This record gives sequence, structure tokens and C-alpha cells, in this order.
Amino acid sequence: MDITFKDVSYIYQANSPFAHKALENLSFHIPSGSFVAVIGHTGSGKSTLIQHLNGLITPTKGIVQIGDYQLNAEKKPENLKELRSRVGVVFQYPEHQLFDETVAKDIAFGPKNFGISETEIQRRIKEIVPAVGLDEKLLDRSPFDLSGGQMRRVAIAGVLAVKPEILVLDEPTAGLDPRGQREIMDMFSSLHKEQKLTTVLVTHSMEDAVKYADHVIIMNKGTKYMEGTPEEVFTQREALNQVQLDVPEMIQFMKAFEGRFGHAITFKRQSIPSLAKEIRQALKGAESLE
Repeated sequence: MDITFKDVSYIYQANSPFAHKALENLSFHIPSGSFVAVIGHTGSGKSTLIQHLNGLITPTKGIVQIGDYQLNAEKKPENLKELRSRVGVVFQYPEHQLFDETVAKDIAFGPKNFGISETEIQRRIKEIVPAVGLDEKLLDRSPFDLSGGQMRRVAIAGVLAVKPEILVLDEPTAGLDPRGQREIMDMFSSLHKEQKLTTVLVTHSMEDAVKYADHVIIMNKGTKYMEGTPEEVFTQREALNQVQLDVPEMIQFMKAFEGRFGHAITFKRQSIPSLAKEIRQALKGAESLE
């Protein structure tokens, strides 16, 4: 499903002394099947943006188009429940939303709420549990007897069981150790490709954005500050510094290497082994000229 924001503004507590404009004339287009990272410091409007994606809030001004569904200031769409069945949102610390007595019941809650048959729910559970890295033996356990990482995977499975076409990830690795962060993001990347999802990742991690996203939107004070491919955005260090952001560590290293050895390596989202190979070749070339 495509996502389009057209001149979207949103004001919290409008027409009151406490009015706060969180988004202002925000426009962008996310093609179906994209993996987009939304980045910005606290207060930039990221959370307000993603709340529009499944109709938790509607624009004060402008239009949000999600596939065939339109949200505007005049009225919410009549088929809002249907929209929410097609947009899955994984909020920060999703394990805090677990509540049922078994893992299986917790995963089943979402699809059951959307009227999916019990037979289909059980089929989906069998399909999704291994996809999120859980053992089927855990299905009859209480989710509160699991580790923190397992609880998060149960919560994610509950979102995926609804079979969304758009997956919204709000800081999905918050609170995890480095290994857990990598495993969760690799899982989302695999799901994105296998299920041909449109994925929107809200993150503070420039490293995750550069590794997984094919498009980047930088937010600042409720507006779109920059937009483009990771190659286009993350090489603009001065522009990023203006909004208290920095370039990913890999690009910092490449710039430091150029300053030390006088050899520029073009950033093209290389893997670490590929970058190491380019560095070896550059150093061998420098040695041959001596």
C-alpha cells in the first residue's frame, strides 16, 4: 500500500491556550513495498506522523492517503477498522501490551478482534511463530514467564497475525542489548522482503537506517527537513548537524580514512567486509606508488 501525506498539519489541543502544532505542511510519498526510515530528534513530529497511519489521529489540515483510504479534517473514513487491520503498528516496548494468559491467546487477540475465523487464526499462529523466532512449545506458556526478548517477539507476532500490508515500527529495538537489536532488525528486514510489506521505521539509530532502509525522511520541528536515499542523505554531514544529527559511524570512518590516506571511498552502503576489501585495495595501491 502506498502512503501519501499532502500538506498535512496537526495541532494538539487546537483552539485552546495549550495548542501545539506538531506537524506543519508535511508532504511526502512512500511507494508500496518501500522500507522507509523516519529520523529526527525528540519533538520533531515522528510520533505524531505515525499516529496518522492507522487513523489514531486525523489531520487538522491536509490529506493522508493510505492505499484507498483517505484521512482528512472533515471526517474519519467509515471503514477505519478495515484500515487498522491493514496497518500494523509496533510501538516502543510492545511487550508492555501483553495481557492474556497464554502466548497463543495473546497472538490471537488481534485477528479475533477483526473477525478472523478460529481456523484461520490457528493457521496464522503456526506460520508466524517461527517467523519471529519463537518455539511452538511456548504457545501454552504465560507470556509473563518468558524473557524480555521473547515477550517482545510475542507482541510482534500479535501484530503480524493480523496480516498487515503496512508495518510501522516505533523504535522497535529500544531497551535491547546490541545482539537483540541486530536480531530484531534482521527479523523485520526478512519479513519486509518475504511478505512484500511497506515498512516505516521510526528510529534514532542512523546505523539501522543506513543498513535497512531504502529511503530516509528527516523530521525537524514538525516539518520535513530532508528526504532521499541513504546515500543522498547521510553524506550531508553539515546539514544533519544543523538538526543535532550525525552521519553513521561507517561514513565517519570513511571520511577519516580519506583525511589520513588521501583516498576517497564512495559510500554505497557497503557491508563491513566489502569496505574492508576496498580499504585493502586502496592501501595496496598507495604502497605501489611509493
